Order: sequence, then structure tokens, then C-alpha cells
Amino acid sequence: MTAKPAEDRPVAEADRSRDPVRTRSEILDVATAEFAANGFAGARVDEIAAKTRTTKRMIYYYFESKQGLYLAVLERAYATIRSLEQEVDVEHLEPVAAIRQLAELTFDHHESHPGFIRLVSIENIHEAKHLAESTVLPGLSKPAVTVIGRILDRGRAEGLFRDDVDALDVHMMISSFCVFRIANRYTFNTVFDRDLLDPERREHYRTMLGDMVVEYLTAR
Repeated sequence: MTAKPAEDRPVAEADRSRDPVRTRSEILDVATAEFAANGFAGARVDEIAAKTRTTKRMIYYYFESKQGLYLAVLERAYATIRSLEQEVDVEHLEPVAAIRQLAELTFDHHESHPGFIRLVSIENIHEAKHLAESTVLPGLSKPAVTVIGRILDRGRAEGLFRDDVDALDVHMMISSFCVFRIANRYTFNTVFDRDLLDPERREHYRTMLGDMVVEYLTAR
């Protein structure tokens, strides 16, 4: 069989091979949507390849396996929210304003990234067995607690926050509200006839979250 001339080979894959950063990012974008919609078992690498106009072989070149791709999707999803948390101006904002900003930032992120919530829910179904294999997970978990800890330290030094507060508990408190609002939207609406993502109630819930966290931190 005569090999195809170079000019007849798919241009898309040739171009992508020259820009691995873009190719990898595009694969992760599509894979995030596929895993969020279908779970680890239901997602198909062939489908991801088709939607990125690349090949299954190319995906395995970058991520080695379906599990490797799924783990990369999880790691990037966590890295995104962690990087946003680092943007809170801990040093210059008054402690109450800083913790409220962090809570509202999480609120905004989770609302605009429902796929992240689905991925977390799916990974919990798998008892975090894939995420547990991540070599970068320790570096992804520390920033969240570190930022909150710095805010709490300043708040305590100024006599604003109670002393018996754990930074990880505050993180859990913020996350639980934000995750519940997205993950339980449909069941909550079916049972109580209230859409938690109703635009008319958005600011109410956003303020409610900040008030709840501040009240907890300042309660004596």
C-alpha cells in the first residue's frame, strides 16, 4: 500500500502536534464535559477524540489511559478553584470582608462550573479511588485551608473572630452550602417547588452564605 503524501494527511492533527499545550487543553475541556455528563464508566474516549478532532492514540499519548485522562480532569478542576481562592486580598481586606469575599467567590465559581460539582459527586460515588492516586492532590488541598487560616489569624488578632474555629471546618461550611445548591437543585425543586438557581433569589442566597459564615465566626 502506498503511503499518503504528506499534503494529504489530516492537517488538524499535524497542527495540534505542533501546539501540545493547546491540544492538551482542548482535550481536557471536552473530557470534562463528557465525564461530568456520563461518569467515568459511561464516558467514551472515542467520543472525546471525535469532539476534539483528534485521535484516541493522541489522547493516550498525552494521558496514557482513560483513567489518566479522568484524573487530569479532576486535578485541573480542583486547581481552578484553588487558584481563584489565592486571589482573595487577605493582607489588605478587613477580616470579615475577606472571609465574605472568599465565600462569595466559591458561590460564584460553583454556580458557573456545574460540571465541577458533578465530577465531585461522581468521584464520591467511586469513594475517591481515582483522586487518591493523584500525586498533585496534596498541593491542591493546602491553598484552600491556608487562605482561610490567614484570614482567621487576622480576625483573631483583631478580636473579631472566636478562638475555637478550625479553618477546614470553615472550608467545609462554605463548600457544603455551595455544592448543595448546585448538586441538589432538581430534587430540591421537585420536593419543595423552589429552584435554588432562580436568578431572582441569587443575591439572597449569596448574601445568606456570607452572613452564615460571619455569624459563625463572630459568635461568642
